[in-house]
Amino acid sequence: MYSIGIDSGSVATKAVLFDGEKIVKKVIVPTGWSPKKTSKEAYEVLIDGIDSSRIKRVIGTGYGRVSMDFVDKTVTEITCHTKGIFFLDKNIRTILDIGGQDSKVINIDDNGNVVNFIMNDKCAAGTGKFLEVTSNKLGSDIENIDDLAKDATPENISSMCTVFAESEIVSLLAQDIPKENIAAGILKSIANKGVSILNKARIEDTIAFTGGLAQSKELVKMLKNNLNKEIFIAEDAQIVGALGAAIIGFK
Repeated sequence: MYSIGIDSGSVATKAVLFDGEKIVKKVIVPTGWSPKKTSKEAYEVLIDGIDSSRIKRVIGTGYGRVSMDFVDKTVTEITCHTKGIFFLDKNIRTILDIGGQDSKVINIDDNGNVVNFIMNDKCAAGTGKFLEVTSNKLGSDIENIDDLAKDATPENISSMCTVFAESEIVSLLAQDIPKENIAAGILKSIANKGVSILNKARIEDTIAFTGGLAQSKELVKMLKNNLNKEIFIAEDAQIVGALGAAIIGFK
């Protein structure tokens, strides 16, 4: 038997086929303009070659979950990220999740239940969208930002508002500030935002960092240095929410 979890984010849609013990298959695709269409396409990829009678339940989560009219149930991403991380490491008690449009800190108990969370969804400050937009101003993209920022001296990016940060980067480029330093400065500003929201919550034991930005080694390094703590990164930090949804669906 299997279950499916689909996490429709503002930037990427992640989907997981789960057999109760491990991930059997996973899909990560750009969400695009239609979360409903993309989620259904991810679902179709997962069930290709699978007898549909062997699917126990399909659970939707994330920003686009309300559009998934084909799932059995929808669950908040906070609950799903918690279930996903606790499955991967039962010692985690604090989760920092930075998604495409929001960031959040979740505290969990010894049984893997949410006990507290703080969410920043007022603007895109310090999120994947912030990194995408500011990286583009450097003529780069998110995938190459680590290479650009590695070993560079971070330039101060004072504004966390995406629009103002864009203007600030244009001004720095006009002053012939190296792109490498600006890229490092962008990551540093995101790290500072992550530390700020963590400090508003309760930091317990090892911190798990989930979401697409957890793939940035330079950002993870900055967070470690700022917090002076170890940070757990899942093998594929983007699919933690989808994994959690699938785990809920298997029960």
